[in-house]
Amino acid sequence: MTRTLNARLRRLWLDVHLWIGVGLLVALIPLSVTGSALVWHDALDRMLYADRYAVSGPEARLAPADYARAAEAAFAGKARLTQVRLPQEPGDPVVAVGRLEGPAGPGGRPRTLNAWIDPPTGKVLATGETAKSVTQVLHRLHGSLMIPQVGRKVVGWLGWAMFVSCATGLWLWWPRHGGFTKGLRWRRGPSTLFNLHHMVGFWVCIPLAVLSLTGVYISFPQTSRALFGVAQPQRPGGPGGGAPGRFAPPVPQTQTSLEQAVAVAAASSPGAQVVSVSVPTRGQEPVWRVQMKAPGADRPATVQVVDATGQVKAARGPGGGEGGPDPLSRWMRRIHDGADTGIVWQTIIFLGGIAPAVLGVTGVVMWLRRRGRGLAQTRRLAEA
Repeated sequence: MTRTLNARLRRLWLDVHLWIGVGLLVALIPLSVTGSALVWHDALDRMLYADRYAVSGPEARLAPADYARAAEAAFAGKARLTQVRLPQEPGDPVVAVGRLEGPAGPGGRPRTLNAWIDPPTGKVLATGETAKSVTQVLHRLHGSLMIPQVGRKVVGWLGWAMFVSCATGLWLWWPRHGGFTKGLRWRRGPSTLFNLHHMVGFWVCIPLAVLSLTGVYISFPQTSRALFGVAQPQRPGGPGGGAPGRFAPPVPQTQTSLEQAVAVAAASSPGAQVVSVSVPTRGQEPVWRVQMKAPGADRPATVQVVDATGQVKAARGPGGGEGGPDPLSRWMRRIHDGADTGIVWQTIIFLGGIAPAVLGVTGVVMWLRRRGRGLAQTRRLAEA
């Protein structure tokens, strides 16, 4: 009875595992391969767009307002400045972001024009619309498969499917006769594809399951936060926020200058260094958001300077800013994309992204061969 039940369960898990692999192969392969490429997206970006990073030195010698003026000159009226980000690592340029007029870009986000600026001299190294860069295309493909509106949710459900595939694959990998170590042998079967599928599947199973679940968390942030009891972030434009939305445009004319906002923020955070400056956006009470990083701090704090009065409104804690990610969400994203996790986990993520392509191709070939043998046996029986 137990043997019959086990045989039925094995057949069920085999069918589930098979149809996930065959049915979702076209979607899962681009999702996983782009994830592998994005593990080292900074290095990829530097390789593809070397001119943006051709800095003459690491030191930002000019004031943020000087970089803002250089960017506005480079934008030539095509975009309105929204943010200036100073370099945080040696070799990074200053990045100024401008909002382009016209229809929204992918995902309803405003189209932006970036200027990459040499920190020591203030020379504009390059300008470009980041949404059209290779790395950003890979991000959109990985995050939504470029499906309008519902793409992020589709990716989330694919993450659940990948997790189920990992669980059923581990069940099917487990040796039916003999100990655990028996399953680690290369020759589990007569076919090289069969052995490759089992070996790769076992070693990537746990990391791939972790990446799948963290991807689900990222794809369904509100549901995930509610499940873990994490407070939902308050964004501008929420109840009582008075702003047109999270992508509110910058105010037509500021009453406090960028220099004044930075000076006020610096006075409120002695010893801290400016990380970025964001221009006030339309809303009930437009504010400058100046990120300041104190010596030894892991994350910058955001100082809000009210544009109308030039006074500090609030100093947000580490990770500050309205709508900033909560610690659990930041942790989930770090695990998923490998940011600041070290070369070992990044390598595991990279291999975990390549593995589904190997498993998918070998699995489909095995299925086609098995199907061919079944059809051939059926014909022989019919001819007998």
